[in-house]
Amino acid sequence: MIRQENCKIVSNRPIAEDIFELVLEGELSAEMAQAGQFVHVKVADGFDPLLRRPISIASINNGTFTIIYRRQGKGTSLLADKSIGMSVDLLGPLGNGFPVDEAKRGQTAVLVGGGVGVPPMYELAKQLARKGVNVISIIGFQSANAVFYEKELAEFGEVFVATVDGSYGRKGFVTDILDGLELPADIVFACGPTPMLRAIEGGHYAPKTYLSLEERMGCGIGACFACVCHTKDDPQGFSYKKVCSDGPVFQAGEVVI
Repeated sequence: MIRQENCKIVSNRPIAEDIFELVLEGELSAEMAQAGQFVHVKVADGFDPLLRRPISIASINNGTFTIIYRRQGKGTSLLADKSIGMSVDLLGPLGNGFPVDEAKRGQTAVLVGGGVGVPPMYELAKQLARKGVNVISIIGFQSANAVFYEKELAEFGEVFVATVDGSYGRKGFVTDILDGLELPADIVFACGPTPMLRAIEGGHYAPKTYLSLEERMGCGIGACFACVCHTKDDPQGFSYKKVCSDGPVFQAGEVVI
């Protein structure tokens, strides 16, 4: 059930360059169950900035939950300035997350995250490992100072890291690592920048692939039509789906990325 709540800040700390991990406490956590969903965050007490910010849920715990965001503008800079004990106005949980049940016990799931697309992979890895699924995580960043959650993901399986400049892990992109994997994947889950998602969709790395789209949003609940994307089965381009309410996770080939 979607609800609005002022959640208490338990922790708000930098974990990489301009990347912050925000742990919140509130009854909202009891409504969260699906990896890949997000919350809509009101970053300021007033009306500037006016719009909420969509941020994916990185971890769901007993009474608390974690979100990870990049400080890159006025809104997220205000959020980064908040301290322990303060509250944050949230709306959520929103959207449809990753279909964990599509991965069966004993199968191999490859989780691919790029930049701020990495956070939802943590809760997903946790849920898949709990089911007995073999988890491999591939995470990509621009450089070494942007890398985060490598050790956390390693709790659930092997982790590969790619950096564009080669300052950490393998030089290149996550698809370079995907291309070199010898272990066949039964299913791929991915979240990250649009070019990355396009490359994964075109690579046909597994029989099933699910992609979480990153998109600017207005309302976050499907009312404003600010985040629509066209479906691939409509050649005229009149059929569409809303990333916030129909997604953000879609099966590869379902929508035009």
